[in-house]
Amino acid sequence: MHDILNQLLIQLDNVVKRPWHVIACAWILSCAGWVVMVNIPDRYEATARVYVDSQSLLRPLLSGITVQPNINEQVNIMANTLISHPNLEKVARMTDMDLFVKNPTQLESLITDLNKHLLLKSAGYGDMYTISYENKNPVLARKVVQALLTIFVENGLGNSRKDITSSQNFIDDQIKQYEKKLEAAENDLKNFKIKNAGLMPGEMGQDYFGKLSDMKDQIHLAEMEYQEATQRRDSLKRQLSGDDPTLITDAITSNTPEIDGRIETLKRNLDALRLKYTDQYPDIVATKNLIKELEENRKKESKMRSPLSGTGQSTLYQQLNVSMIEATAQAESAKAKLDAYRSQYAQLQSQTNRIPEVESEYAQLTRNYDIYKKNYETLLSRGESAKLSGELQNKTDVVDFKIIDPPRVPSRPSFPNRLLLTSLIFVASLGIGVAFSWLLGQLKPLVRSRHDVESITDYPLLGVISLIETPQFLATKRRKLILQGSVLALLFLVYGGLMTHYLIRDLVF
Repeated sequence: MHDILNQLLIQLDNVVKRPWHVIACAWILSCAGWVVMVNIPDRYEATARVYVDSQSLLRPLLSGITVQPNINEQVNIMANTLISHPNLEKVARMTDMDLFVKNPTQLESLITDLNKHLLLKSAGYGDMYTISYENKNPVLARKVVQALLTIFVENGLGNSRKDITSSQNFIDDQIKQYEKKLEAAENDLKNFKIKNAGLMPGEMGQDYFGKLSDMKDQIHLAEMEYQEATQRRDSLKRQLSGDDPTLITDAITSNTPEIDGRIETLKRNLDALRLKYTDQYPDIVATKNLIKELEENRKKESKMRSPLSGTGQSTLYQQLNVSMIEATAQAESAKAKLDAYRSQYAQLQSQTNRIPEVESEYAQLTRNYDIYKKNYETLLSRGESAKLSGELQNKTDVVDFKIIDPPRVPSRPSFPNRLLLTSLIFVASLGIGVAFSWLLGQLKPLVRSRHDVESITDYPLLGVISLIETPQFLATKRRKLILQGSVLALLFLVYGGLMTHYLIRDLVF
């Protein structure tokens, strides 16, 4: 710690031993810096604040009815692109700055200078924006800010209305085109139906292959019905011719009601036993034998009571003839029905290639028609929304630009801050003077103690001669200190004068 303190004292002594270096650097640098500062022209900053109010009451009321773009996003894009080259050219024309431009190079330089000193920034909350511009001429600075503010407001309102108008025109054009497409699709569909009448999927109830499959099923049922009717007719023929007396006997089974009742009871018992046992079960075998014996007895009794005589025979044959006529009619009807189904099936088979083609073409035409119709209805709905949005934009302001602070220029210049610069130059000059004196001390060190002599010469020090300050020496030293102090005080006096001057000027402004 002691060594560090000694080193600091040595470095400080290097500076103190060379006061003129510090004073000379401070004077030269301060004067040079103050002269440069005085020659810097004053710049005045014009500012304006504008608030973009996008929270309109109509937006929630017209939600879902009108087209509502993202207003906040549009405002942000508009603000970010405000200081663009075309807008800056417009500002130059609005403020007459282009009158002094003689060639494209000067115009480009003017645009660059505008872009350099123009600033648009958000206030940090909501949609508040600040526009500022610096220039040597305060009136011109205010005009530039006013022009940029006008462009900002006009772009916000004009672009939105322009977008709505262009959207309406585009939708109207699309509606007209889809009207023509829809009419053409309707005509194609109508002509196709006329040309393929009887082959349309809707007319057949279902598609071709489904119809063909149903027709096969109907033919199969008609064949079964025809076979049943034919068998019944043939059976009645045999009864009338006497070839099948069993059937006649069966037709008159009502002459043995007791035997028939017992047979029916035994058959029911037999069915109940078969649910539990096999056919070899003794009870089942006995029941079957008893049923067989009763049936034989019934046949014998029927023969003994044969109705084929007298009035009974005549009545039975009349009934059989009537049944024969009905069965014949049913058979012929079933045959006609079967022939009709077979004819339809053959006709469908002959159209094997044509009907699928008709269905495919009809599906394609219907699909195109449905697409055109859907798009047309959607465009009509969007067109009405666009018209209502246009009316809303024309008659109301969805985005309201409120100028909070109009363009104004303060009487005090915004640049340079001469009070601050005066102090910075003065402090920097003193610091550089101290640094210069310290650097000379490092390049040309002074011997201050016997320790320094021993470290430089590597020889032992035999003795030390003290300096005896005479009155003349002290007087000379005193005069040097007074002169150094006076010169340094004069520098402080100049600094104080400059500070007072700029402070009074700022207070007056």
